[in-house]
Amino acid sequence: MGTFCSVIKFENLQELKRLCHWGPIIALGVIAICSTMAMIDSVLWYWPLHTTGGSVNFIMLINWTVMILYNYFNAMFVGPGFVPLGWKPDTMYLQYCKVCQAYKAPRSHHCRKCNRCVMKMDHHCPWINNCCGYQNHASFTLFLLLAPLGCIHAAFIFVMTMYTQLYHRCPGRWLMEQMHTIKYKQIKPARDQVDLWLSFGWNTVKIDMSAARRDPLPIVPFGLAAFATTLFALGLALGTTIAVGMLFFIQMKIILRNKTSIESWIEEKAKDRIQYYQLDEVFVFPYDMGSRWRNFKQVFTWSGVPEGDGLEWPVREGCHQYSLTIEQLKQKADKRVRSVRYKVIEDYSGACCPLNKGIKTFFTSPCTEEPRIQLQKGEFILATRGLRYWLYGDKILDDSFIEGVSRIRGWFPRKCVEKCPCDAETDQAPEGEKKNR
Repeated sequence: MGTFCSVIKFENLQELKRLCHWGPIIALGVIAICSTMAMIDSVLWYWPLHTTGGSVNFIMLINWTVMILYNYFNAMFVGPGFVPLGWKPDTMYLQYCKVCQAYKAPRSHHCRKCNRCVMKMDHHCPWINNCCGYQNHASFTLFLLLAPLGCIHAAFIFVMTMYTQLYHRCPGRWLMEQMHTIKYKQIKPARDQVDLWLSFGWNTVKIDMSAARRDPLPIVPFGLAAFATTLFALGLALGTTIAVGMLFFIQMKIILRNKTSIESWIEEKAKDRIQYYQLDEVFVFPYDMGSRWRNFKQVFTWSGVPEGDGLEWPVREGCHQYSLTIEQLKQKADKRVRSVRYKVIEDYSGACCPLNKGIKTFFTSPCTEEPRIQLQKGEFILATRGLRYWLYGDKILDDSFIEGVSRIRGWFPRKCVEKCPCDAETDQAPEGEKKNR
């Protein structure tokens, strides 16, 4: 109930703007189409409400819809929880965020979309137009579980509706099936029995009409429009089941290890760094409690409120509160060392898929919401990672190589830049480039 109140009592009405985004519009549209068509098909053509099974089926459909929307709006409006502005703990191991004017708490990261440091940030989800983090991780994961289950139920109704309407209840086929019940003897019908008697010269044919009385014709015929709409809803339901179901298994995999998607990537980069420099050290993820059940309880609780305050976390034996943060600082230092300086030789407008930079550049544009940056001839870029035809880096706004790094960063075409002479001698590729060649 407390979580529900937190959904109703928004901090301000600006939160409603989260609905004005392509992600929530598509997600809510799919939920509305699948749930509405499942109810219509069930009531009109598959399982009428006057039967016990039909009533239970209809209540289950409403239950799926309510639970899906409840967890969806919880994940969207409750939000992940943000590090307090101006937060300054007494430690030297944390990173400082210039935008929030505060230190980043352990496991927190700055989100460019939300423009805040998010506690235990997993990722920024466009479907809820918000981050998935400390406070809404459980609601988001439950939404990923309930959506495929509801879609499986809806898909079953869609398939059975089309099957029964197009096969069993086809009028021509029904009449042919009834002709197999031909009787050549005149039998006096019971008082409550309704039969159809057909006379063909010297023969009398009896057709049992009890089946028609048990399964009366629907009030609204199952026409072409209903068939097309049901088929479309079936496609949405099956697609949602596969896509969202895969996301659920990915989330459960990292939750049972008490990680986030970002922390899994940090751990992978830690192993690459140790292997690259052949260091005699081992990175141990500090927040894995060693038990899947204990890790599970870090996210899911009976009260709906996650454990802790989002700023401090329990750690496993042999680690301390800032083990992960220290590893992040090492990776950032290594990133600066392995970055490559480029000079802009062609102007770039910042278009997502530029036509004037070549066909291959156009079709290999990175599929991400990360920004593109405008370039002007003569500027300098510090590239940190790249693809075959694209690079990602920070724009340097002055002649200083180290101190002049701005936070203006994003993707740009590789064709627009060339390596500076001082970096061309080392020929050190940006991180990730070797893997994409």
